[in-house]
Amino acid sequence: MTSNQLERARALALPQREAMLRRDSSVEQFWTVNRALLVDAWSEWDETEATNAGALNSSLIHKDLRVAVTDAWDDPSKESAVRDLMQEPVEGVFSFQFFDPEKLADLRDYLEQVWDAGIPLRPPYGIVLNRKGAMLDNRSTGCLAAPSFQDFYSLVMDTYMRPISRLLFPEIVGYDTQTFGFSINYQPNTDTSIRPHSDASAVTLNINLNLPDEQFTGSTVDFLDSSTGQGVGLTFEPGTAMIHRGLVPHAAQPITSGERTNFVLWLFGEGGAVPPQWNDSTTASAAERWTVPNAPQDFYAPF
Repeated sequence: MTSNQLERARALALPQREAMLRRDSSVEQFWTVNRALLVDAWSEWDETEATNAGALNSSLIHKDLRVAVTDAWDDPSKESAVRDLMQEPVEGVFSFQFFDPEKLADLRDYLEQVWDAGIPLRPPYGIVLNRKGAMLDNRSTGCLAAPSFQDFYSLVMDTYMRPISRLLFPEIVGYDTQTFGFSINYQPNTDTSIRPHSDASAVTLNINLNLPDEQFTGSTVDFLDSSTGQGVGLTFEPGTAMIHRGLVPHAAQPITSGERTNFVLWLFGEGGAVPPQWNDSTTASAAERWTVPNAPQDFYAPF
């Protein structure tokens, strides 16, 4: 890596906004051609300009979750303590405190530096391209490739998301070797909502990044409760998470004031494989759940 990669990346002329929204082939070519340059630029930025990279560690995780997960890794027979932290407001949809609200300022400070770094970031498709939308996984072109962030992202996925997913949804074991993620921001004047959809994932983890004083109205996430047939709207509190099977239909209702910023994280198998159906009788031992797969990264990204 040469020392001028950061400035070269900042000098890139981004594709036109309309072309990005249309997903023109020239846009994907831009991200592909410049992939190595952007990775090097993020490494250089991380080394020379990021001032809060050291805060990206397990201390950001809420203490109750961190302790329960650490204990389960040490002794998988204690995993019930992790399950006890989960609420199930809708059948098959679990909510819990993921980040410590009092520590979120450290993560958000780092991310604000990212948004202001001047290095092109590819936003997830289907949004209005606001500054807080970015691809997170290194499978994705134009991702947030800063090494400090990628280490933190791996911690979240490998240490927390995967074993929790296996505990709640046992049929996904073997369909959880690959990862994917993006950030998204909702504002009344840009991205306001997402229509009903399901995800191309085995499991989706949606984590709110709002600080305690960042209030918003609207923007509930609606799920269909299969036991009642009724739609149920769930609201995020700072640092809370919702986790569900990818095939569960859901929608984000319009935000009416404030902003909502989230990480959306997926697990699936090689080549995007997901379980053909859910089967709660599928079994895996506790020891199997608390392991990291040794399958190689396949570089498949759904978008």
